[in-house]
Amino acid sequence: MTATAIATAAPTIKRRRAELGLLVLALALTVSAYVLVSLGRTAKIPTNLRPFLGVIAGLLAVAHIATRRFAKHADAGILPIAGLLNGLGYVMIVRLNPTLANRQAAWTAVGIGAYVLTLVVVRKARQLERFRYTFAFVGMGLLLLPLVPGLGYNINGSRIWAHFGPISFQPGELAKLSLAVFFASYLIEKRELLGVAGRRIAGITFPEFRHAGPLLIAWMVSILVMVAESDLGSSLLFFAFFIAMLWVATQRNSYLLVGGVLFVCGSLASWQLFAHVHNRVRIWIDPWPTATKGGYQIVQSLYAFGSGGMTGTGLALGSPTRIPYAATDFIFAAIGEELGLFGTCAVLALFLVLVGTGLRTALRASTLDRPFDALLAVGLTTILALQTFIIVGGVTRIVPLTGVTLPFVSYGGSSLVVNYMLIAVLVRISHDTTTVPDPAAANPRPSD
Repeated sequence: MTATAIATAAPTIKRRRAELGLLVLALALTVSAYVLVSLGRTAKIPTNLRPFLGVIAGLLAVAHIATRRFAKHADAGILPIAGLLNGLGYVMIVRLNPTLANRQAAWTAVGIGAYVLTLVVVRKARQLERFRYTFAFVGMGLLLLPLVPGLGYNINGSRIWAHFGPISFQPGELAKLSLAVFFASYLIEKRELLGVAGRRIAGITFPEFRHAGPLLIAWMVSILVMVAESDLGSSLLFFAFFIAMLWVATQRNSYLLVGGVLFVCGSLASWQLFAHVHNRVRIWIDPWPTATKGGYQIVQSLYAFGSGGMTGTGLALGSPTRIPYAATDFIFAAIGEELGLFGTCAVLALFLVLVGTGLRTALRASTLDRPFDALLAVGLTTILALQTFIIVGGVTRIVPLTGVTLPFVSYGGSSLVVNYMLIAVLVRISHDTTTVPDPAAANPRPSD
């Protein structure tokens, strides 16, 4: 190997070594938390500690080897953060519901497999741009699949599930990934038309009405999802991340204003017309009058946060099982009770670093004049950020509670698998947009 090749490979080796070190740290934290849960419940070290350690280490090793093989220039922080969030979430699910934990372990293995498969199949993120309308058709079909008679069905009042034989899943999770690819491709192609100045009202330039069609369609579809499927979370997430991508693509503040107006109008109309929306808002404003009925979950989560205090009661030493659906919608409250303010802030810090890494990847792609890669990275990162804000805000009463999962942490196979596919695409974009310094360019050969 020449000196130039060695110097060029050095940054790549450093990134992968850093990733390996962070994965070992994530493994150590996950196993330590698992031991503490067992000590809190039985005062004994778990008998299956070695198999547990072997399985977790094996899954993380497979993901690391795949990254090293297929995306060796990628950022070193994306996979370890996802792995640590997944591990901490699994430990909390073990503490809350061992039956669900067994299923989550299987879904984790499937998610790692989906991560590896995505890296193998998507060799260049720009290849996805050619299939924009295929992704649009698939995304819209998945979003509306629960409405098909015989396939979709209700759980807890929301029609967001579909089943094929013994397999049940949430099509909306995969729809978000498909639609992010379509939006990125469409907006890059149409951004000049969408950015054309139209009428100027009150000092703000609005786009021509004919160019605002995609915005109106996104608004109407989000309302349809909320009305027909009673799925406030997906409706808000779908509309908000489209507005964010539209704003980034066109750099026009008027789209934020128009989107905000449409959101307010749709929210007010839904609050007046639909009982389930009205009940969610009423419970959000004041859950105490219905503390034994509709507001029971929120009230119990507030008690959980109060019991946790600054440092928490300790793993398996609190009472988070009093919260209904603690392993899904309210797992953040369970973390707040047993790990306290410090634990919840640590989880939020992990999400902030993950989101920051995604936005840094988008900025790097934009600097290299790869607009599709940049906008897709923004869209995927926005999905993670919005989903985290919606569920954490709902549990803490910042916003009305909606039925979305906390990425990588909450129980849910569909969400976990799709989120691993999502970060695989981010890793691919990071790899494609990471430039390795060329020593020959930095130290040109002297002329003869």
